[in-house]
Amino acid sequence: MDASDNRNNHTTKRKRDNYDGDDTSAVANGGVDFSLLEEIEKSHNSIEALDLKTLKKLVLSFERRLKDNIAARLKYPDQPEKFADSEVELHEEIEKLKILAGAPELYPDLVNLNVIPSILDLLVHDNTDIAIDVVGLLQDLTDEDVLDENDEFGVVLVDCLIENNVLESLVQNLLRLSESDADEVAAVYSTLSTIENLIEVKPAVAEMVCERTKLLRWIVGKIKVREFDSNKQYASEILAILLQSSAANQKRLGQMNGVDVVLQAVAMYKSRDPRSLDEEEMVENLFDCLCCLLMPVENKEKFLKAEGVELMIIIMNQKKLCYGSAIRALDFAMTNYPAACERFVDVMGLKTAFPAFMGKIPTSKNKKRSKEELEERLISLVASLFGGVLKGSRRERLLSKFVENEFEKIDRLMELYMRYSNRVKEESERLDDIELDDLEMDEDEKYNRKLESGLYSLQLIAVILGHLWTSEHPRIRARIELLLKQQKLTKNDVKNVLQEYHDNIGDLDGPDEKEKAQAKIQKFITAFADSRNDACKTKQGVPARN
Repeated sequence: MDASDNRNNHTTKRKRDNYDGDDTSAVANGGVDFSLLEEIEKSHNSIEALDLKTLKKLVLSFERRLKDNIAARLKYPDQPEKFADSEVELHEEIEKLKILAGAPELYPDLVNLNVIPSILDLLVHDNTDIAIDVVGLLQDLTDEDVLDENDEFGVVLVDCLIENNVLESLVQNLLRLSESDADEVAAVYSTLSTIENLIEVKPAVAEMVCERTKLLRWIVGKIKVREFDSNKQYASEILAILLQSSAANQKRLGQMNGVDVVLQAVAMYKSRDPRSLDEEEMVENLFDCLCCLLMPVENKEKFLKAEGVELMIIIMNQKKLCYGSAIRALDFAMTNYPAACERFVDVMGLKTAFPAFMGKIPTSKNKKRSKEELEERLISLVASLFGGVLKGSRRERLLSKFVENEFEKIDRLMELYMRYSNRVKEESERLDDIELDDLEMDEDEKYNRKLESGLYSLQLIAVILGHLWTSEHPRIRARIELLLKQQKLTKNDVKNVLQEYHDNIGDLDGPDEKEKAQAKIQKFITAFADSRNDACKTKQGVPARN
C-alpha cells in the first residue's frame, strides 16, 4: 500500500476530561466531591478577574510559598513535620494557578514573568504529591479545549516549557510513579495527557520526547503487562501517535525489540476478543503501532523473524475481532518486501487470503473496519504478492489460484475493476462540473480527489491484471479478454489506467526506485499495447508475432 495512504494521517485526538479511576471521596458523599467544590469556592473568592494584575499577584504568591518551602526543607531536612505546612500552602498556590487555563491570552505574560522554570523544577520535588500537582497544572494549561482557538498563545507557552526541559522532567517524574497508589496512577494518566497536548501544539515534540527521555522504554514496559487498565490503553494510544509520522521513532522502537513486544501484545487476542470497548480500542491502537513499525524495511525483517506473518494468518483463521487488523498488518508487511510475500505463500497464506478476496469476510466481527476498507487492503495484498513472488513454484501456486474454480478470482477481479472504475468516472465527471462553475482546481488536487474515490485500488487491480496477462497463460488471457468484451471494454482501457499510474509514481524513495517502479508498469503497458496491435494485424491478415 502506498506510504501516502490515510493510515499515516494524524490519529484523531480523543477528548479526555478526567482519569476514569475510582474517586472514593466522591462516592462516599453521594457522588459529590466536596473538596473540589471547596477549591472552586476558594478560587472564586480569592480571584475576581483574570488580567495581568491578577496574574502577577498569583505568581508572586506562588513564588513566596515556594521560597518558604525551600527554606523550611533546608532548615529541617530530617523533620517532615516542620515543613509539612509549607507544602500544604504550596499545593494551594499551584491549584490557584490552574485558573489561568481560563485565560490563555495571558500565557505570554506568564512566560515573561519567568515563573515557568520554578514551576517545572517542582516536577522533581521530593514530595511526589507536589510533582503531581504540577502535572495537573500543565495538563490544564495545555488542554486541547483551552488551546483550540488560541494557537499562538499555546505555542508561546509550549516553546517555553520545552526550552526549560519539561519533557525530561515529566518523564523523570513518570518513572517514579507507583502503580499501586491511586493518586499516582491518575498522575500517570495526566502525564500522558500532557505529552499528547504538547504534541498537538508542536508535532516535533513527538521525536523530541523519544530522543531526550526514556518514554519509549516506559511505554514498552507498560505494554508488556498482561493485565488491561486505562493507563495501558492510553500508553498504546500515545505510542501510536509517536510512531505515526516519525521514521526515526519507528526505527528507534524497532531497535528496542519493539516489533516483538507489540506482536506479543496482540497475540493475546488471537483466539479471544477484547472484553470491553476500552480494551478493544487498545488492541486497535496496538495494531496501529504495528503497522507504523512495519514502514522501515529493517522492521519488516524483524517482523518476519518473529513469525509475524504466521501470527497474522492464525488471527485471520480464528475470525475474531482482530481479523481486519491482521489483514492490514500483512498489507504493510508485504508491501515492497518479497521475503514476507514468499513466507506468506509458504505458510499457506493463499488459502486464508483468497476466500476473503472473494468477499467472504466475517463482517459481524469487524464493525470498525468496513467491508470496503478490507477489500481495498486485500487488493493491495494480492498486488504485493504478485510483485514479490516472481518465479518458481510459489509463482505457479499464486497463478493457479486464478485458474481454479472456473477462473472465479479473475471474475471477482473484473467485478472490482468495474466498481472502482465507475466510481472514479463519477468523481471525474463531478470534478469537471466543478471546473465549469469557475472553481479552480490544479491537476494535483484533481488527481488526489480521484485517489480518494478509489483510483488507487483501480490502479492496483490493473497491475494485477498486468501480472496475469504477462504470465502468457493462454486460458487466463482468454478469460480476461472475454470479461473485458462483456463489459464493452478493451485492453486499451486497462492500459490507460496503468499509464496514469505510471505517470504519477512519485520519487519518495529516491529517483532510482521511481525508475524501477515505472519500468515494471511500463512492461504491462507495452504487453497490453502489443497484444492489441497483434489482434489488429491478425484481422488484417498479417501474422501475429510468436
